[in-house]
Amino acid sequence: MGEAENGVFPAEDALEMILMYDRTGTIFYANAIARKKLDYENLDGLHISALFPGSFIASKDGFEWGAFPKDEIRHLVIYRRNLTCFPVEARVIEGRGPGTYICMANDILAKEHLEREINQVREEAQRAEKIKAEFVANVTHELRTPVNGILGNVREMLGEVTQARTIKSLQLVERCCEDMNKLINNILDFSKLDAGKFVLEPRRFHFRNMLDYVKAQHINKITEKGLDFFVTISPQVPEYVIGDELRIVQILNNLLSNALKFTSVGKITLQVLLTARVEEKVELFFIVSDTGIGVAEEDMDKLFRSFSQVDASISRKYGGTGLGLNICRQLVELMGGNIEAESEKGRGSTFSFSIWAGAEETQTQEPTDDIKAVYRKMAARMENDGENAANLKKYDTAENREALRRNLSRLILCVEMENWEKAEMFMETVRQLTEGAPPEVKRTILRLKMAIQKGSYDKVIAEYHKLGEFDLITQ
Repeated sequence: MGEAENGVFPAEDALEMILMYDRTGTIFYANAIARKKLDYENLDGLHISALFPGSFIASKDGFEWGAFPKDEIRHLVIYRRNLTCFPVEARVIEGRGPGTYICMANDILAKEHLEREINQVREEAQRAEKIKAEFVANVTHELRTPVNGILGNVREMLGEVTQARTIKSLQLVERCCEDMNKLINNILDFSKLDAGKFVLEPRRFHFRNMLDYVKAQHINKITEKGLDFFVTISPQVPEYVIGDELRIVQILNNLLSNALKFTSVGKITLQVLLTARVEEKVELFFIVSDTGIGVAEEDMDKLFRSFSQVDASISRKYGGTGLGLNICRQLVELMGGNIEAESEKGRGSTFSFSIWAGAEETQTQEPTDDIKAVYRKMAARMENDGENAANLKKYDTAENREALRRNLSRLILCVEMENWEKAEMFMETVRQLTEGAPPEVKRTILRLKMAIQKGSYDKVIAEYHKLGEFDLITQ
């Protein structure tokens, strides 16, 4: 500290408390903020131990440092004139004059109060998170029990009943129970991921067998809907990899289920490539593409949000919680990768994600293909798929009429076999293929749809034959 100039110390207007005292502990200067906070008009002549009784101890030689070593910042308590106190951060240094010391102290009462509030809020948030996690676990468990009970009884009844209408109703209940179980699983996974309690369980598994299992789960539903399904895997992908097989299957199932849900005509493809290798780790790149309804560019940012659908009509028409893609994103990131989407309204979507997995060094060869060239081929194929899908959905094109005849033929076959659920599925495809049709065609399609929903065989046959007038069925 400098010397006083005209009786005023340079520290007079400082924001921290400044106290100067001699070797006997007697204070000879206190700045304005110190006088104000300690409620003294003048501190001159007061012993430093009166302000810090636990840290400065008066003695015959002046004072002892006690718990207050020089040049170290300490959390102490300072006393006001009325003997009330408050916490400070204080430090003592030697002054420029011989045998003088300077104590600089900051009031941290507000800081400590804020820290207490922050800690309290943090503890309350942790308690709330724990309560929420327990609530979700309990509720989903309680939901799963009756759902599985209903599902088991329905499946038992399906093996006993023979009436077509009853079978249709039981199959609807079965499908609803399965959908409910999927929603429960999604909510549980999201809760664990949100709480940071989700742990991957990597193990060694046969990669192509895993893909065959995924394909087997979806191929019947996809082909029954009249779609083509292609699965290709690069020869550079290892035979065995080390990763969380269950979660990789979960991601692929979600993406393929979405592709099936939003695609009525065209095809769905799944491709796997090896894109990088670092020591005993490989980067695997998955691509799931479809020729479905697509997503507008302005809605792309909604895809991976929690509880988000592109719009309300999507949720009403196709169902779902909007959790699936968010869970996929978090799982992919846990595996060291990322997930992206490309889409165009009415021309389909492509979801791609990468993950890192372990691989035995002797199993994998370095990629020999030019990855960029492979991607260019894929992009060109996707463009062609998009154009084909657009032609399929444009009424009265050659592709559209061919798709209509094929789906109407499958529809009437399902009606003949009294498989009304599949008939409704093909009916939805036919409806989408005729969205741009003339009014008389659309009216006939609507009547056909209503007849199928009612399970009226005679009315279905009558409306089906009326479509022959528009050259939409194979005579």
